[in-house]
Amino acid sequence: MLPPHPDERQAVPDKTARVIDLVVIGGGINGTGIAVDAAGRGLSVLLCEQHDLAAHTSSASSKLVHGGLRYLEQFDFRLVREALGEREVLMAKAPHLIWPLRFVLPHRPHLRPRWMLRAGLFLYDHLHRGISLPRSKALELNGQGILNPVISHAFEYSDCWADDSRLVALNAVQAASLGADIRLHTRCESARRRSDLWDIDLVGPDGETQQVTARALVNASGPWAARVMERVIEQRSPHGVRLVKGSHIVVPQIHRGQEAYILQNEDKRIVFVLPYEGAFSLIGTTDVDFQGDPSVVKPDASEVDYLISVVNAHFKRQLRAEDVVHSFAGVRPLISTDTAKPSEVSRDYSLTLEGEVGQAPLLAVFGGKLTTYRRLAENAMDQLARWFPQAGKAWTAEYALIGGDFASQTSLHAELRAEYRWLDEAQIARYVRSYGTLSRIFLRGMRCAPDMGEDFGAGLTEREVKYLREREWARDAETLLWRRSKLGLHLSADQQARLAAYLQELNMAEREVCPS
Repeated sequence: MLPPHPDERQAVPDKTARVIDLVVIGGGINGTGIAVDAAGRGLSVLLCEQHDLAAHTSSASSKLVHGGLRYLEQFDFRLVREALGEREVLMAKAPHLIWPLRFVLPHRPHLRPRWMLRAGLFLYDHLHRGISLPRSKALELNGQGILNPVISHAFEYSDCWADDSRLVALNAVQAASLGADIRLHTRCESARRRSDLWDIDLVGPDGETQQVTARALVNASGPWAARVMERVIEQRSPHGVRLVKGSHIVVPQIHRGQEAYILQNEDKRIVFVLPYEGAFSLIGTTDVDFQGDPSVVKPDASEVDYLISVVNAHFKRQLRAEDVVHSFAGVRPLISTDTAKPSEVSRDYSLTLEGEVGQAPLLAVFGGKLTTYRRLAENAMDQLARWFPQAGKAWTAEYALIGGDFASQTSLHAELRAEYRWLDEAQIARYVRSYGTLSRIFLRGMRCAPDMGEDFGAGLTEREVKYLREREWARDAETLLWRRSKLGLHLSADQQARLAAYLQELNMAEREVCPS
């Protein structure tokens, strides 16, 4: 169990500070990771995000913290080794959001020989010395189970599931608890270097422009990274960005087991089938080059058909397009290369630092993946350290993500059940896997279910809604139901409408009390 950061507090950021140490553009996983690392080192931090936390790429992943088994075929051993190491760190750091999962890899002889899969999994098990998860093993199927009877052999190995959008949100919450100023629906309009400072114009949700001054600037805007370099900072981008769309579909539960499946396809790509939200299976992803606005992206019918065809080639149960209950797509900002196939473009990241001592630095983040966000942020702050000699040392590997200061999900579940016997078991399980010890904030003082207020459905109560609105910036139903939680899958249209009306009532009451 990792301890909480010693300075963690619900701090009120000093928005009147004359000069801010660090401004971060972008509220995805990399931006929030850098913000929390910097705030924990004692720097004053402002993060601006033009939409919501994890509004795009960082909430549209395959929900995995993994080494990247398929990257072994590209001989990217360094990336796999680093990712496997980070998998261990993040399991300890965020046990509420990240937990182990066993994966079944069916063998299809015409795609990859068994010896190749066995060798790859052996390397995957041993590439990093500190691996704690169970190792891989071979399976003899003999036509039994849920897979197509023609599949007689398979392998099983370990990786981790992750709640991607909550990982982003709780990094932002932790950054705020360390004094960072988190500004959502706030666009960076321009940034101009003035010797050893940056003058930055921010346009807030009310349309008003505010100028802030910073000692350093980080561009972590994901799919917009090159555009921000050229149009906001007015500098040539050090990298081209190749936008690759990945789509996922959600269907009613394909199987009752807790294992995931990794499926090989004839085009040498792989598709995951993951247990999702208790009653569903998550299937993805595709790799399609994308042109257009990264904020407006959705799965094409051809991508849905592709995912269904891969699943149907492996499972006895056959899916149809009508089975899809939800779908989503995100755009991955990969470093542009001459590689023809989107699936073969490296998922590694690049940090480009520009500026000398005595000149305000600019750090630009390109590429990256969910699994290595913490390491990326640590590297970013280590590179900026020479401009901030007063800053503390790297710390994020030794301290828990906020809410993650507990030994195991099982132990915390038992503690909450003993303390709040009137809570439903499913509610406790969701609180543990969404909030960890933070759940005690909105459970404090509660003695019975009616104390939690109105139930909007699926155990989402008034008390939890107010917590999410006040502590996690969830001011509308879409944000609350699809990014701060996945409860949009469980609430009916009428229940979602009631929640939206309730949040609107709270927002209107707040504006009446605190007029702008």
